[in-house]
Amino acid sequence: MPLRHLDPQAPLDDLEPLRAIIGDTRVVAIGEHSHFIEEFALLRRRLLRFLVERCGFTVLAFEYGFSEGLPLDAWAQGEGAEEDLKDHLASAVPIGITEPLQWVRRHNRTASSPVRFAGIDIPAAGGSLLPALASVAAYLRRIDPESVPTVETSMRIAASFAGGTAAVAAPAWARLPDTEQNALTAVLARLLVRFRSLEPLYAARSGRHDYDLALHCLEGACHGDYTFRAMAGLFANTGLTADTSARDAYMARSVLWHLEHLDPGARVVLAAHNAHIQTTPIAFGGRLTGLPMGQQLQRVLGDDYFALGLTSVAGHTADMHRDEEQPFGFTLGDTTLEPPEPGSVEGACADAGLGLGIADLRRARTETSERPDRIRLQGTYVHTPVLDAFDAILTAPASTVTKDLRI
Repeated sequence: MPLRHLDPQAPLDDLEPLRAIIGDTRVVAIGEHSHFIEEFALLRRRLLRFLVERCGFTVLAFEYGFSEGLPLDAWAQGEGAEEDLKDHLASAVPIGITEPLQWVRRHNRTASSPVRFAGIDIPAAGGSLLPALASVAAYLRRIDPESVPTVETSMRIAASFAGGTAAVAAPAWARLPDTEQNALTAVLARLLVRFRSLEPLYAARSGRHDYDLALHCLEGACHGDYTFRAMAGLFANTGLTADTSARDAYMARSVLWHLEHLDPGARVVLAAHNAHIQTTPIAFGGRLTGLPMGQQLQRVLGDDYFALGLTSVAGHTADMHRDEEQPFGFTLGDTTLEPPEPGSVEGACADAGLGLGIADLRRARTETSERPDRIRLQGTYVHTPVLDAFDAILTAPASTVTKDLRI
C-alpha cells in the first residue's frame, strides 16, 4: 500500500486501505526501529490523525510513565494553560510526545468524543521511582497513615539515585551499597503485600478506582526496581534468561489497566519502540533476552492487538552514547545505515519497490513464501520471524536523526 505523504496535515485518503487491514482491532501499536527519527515522528502523527478522525480511536497511549501520564491526560482534556505542557515535559526525553499531545488538545476542543492520553511505562521510563512513589505516598496519607514511614523510606533511597532517564539512574543505582539496593527492594515488597492484603479495607476507604490507581503506581515502582537489577545483570553478563521482561510486562498490564478503566468501547493508538510492540521474543546472540509488551498483549487480546512496525530502507539512525555529564545521560550520534541485509524485511520491501508505504504482513503469511528473518534495530539487526512479529510494516525510503539531541 503506497503512501503519498509524510506531512501530518496532508489529506488522509491514501491511508484509507489501512482501515480494512486493522478492522475492528482495539489496540493498534505503532513502532519505530529507533527513537529520535524525524520521519517516524511525522508518520506516527499522521497515523494518529487517521485512526482518530477516520476510524474512531479514542486513546493515545505512549511509551511514557504511567504515573506521569495522569497530569498529561488532564492537560489534553483542556486543564491548565497551553504553556503548562513545557513544564510537564521538562525532564522527559524528547521522543516525539509533544506534538501528538498538542494535536490531541486541539482536537478535543471541538470533538464530540475527546481523546484520552495514557502513559504505560515504569516511572520515568526507568529514570526514577519517585513519580510513582509520590502517588502512593499521597494515597497512603489519606487511607493508611501508619504506612507512610515505610513509603518515605523507599522514597529516601529512590531519591539517592534518581535521574531524568535510565541512562542517568541505572549507573547511579549500581553505585549504591548492596544494603541500600536490598533495603529498597524489601520495603517495596512489604508495601505491595500490604496493599494487596488490605484491598477490601483500602478500597472501602478510598473507592475502587483510587485503590486500583495507587496499586498500579506501586507495581510500577516494583517493576522499575526489578528492572534496575535486570539491566545490571544483562550488562555484566550475569543476568537471568529473559530477565528484562519486567518492564514490558508492566507496560502490557498498563495498557490492559487503561482498557479496563476507560469506556468499554475505547480503542487505543499505542506508540512505542518496535522492540516493545513486536509479538515474538527478543533474543540477542542466540540468548533469550525478553518477552516484549506486544507478545504479552497478543496473548490476552488476540486479534484485538495489531502491531505496525516502522522501519527505513536507507538514511540515518540515532546511536546513543553514554555521557553522565549530559542532562539525559547520553548524546546522540548520527550514523549512516548500511544497505538492507539479505533476509531482512527492509530488503524485501526494497526489492518490491515499496518506498513510502505499508506492507500487510497478515496477507503475506498466506500469499508469499518469502519469510524475512530480521529487522533493523537502530544501526544493527535483530533476528526474528518478521511475519510473526508484526501484522504490518510501514517503510520510509530514508530516515533522518532529529536535531534535538544530535551531537
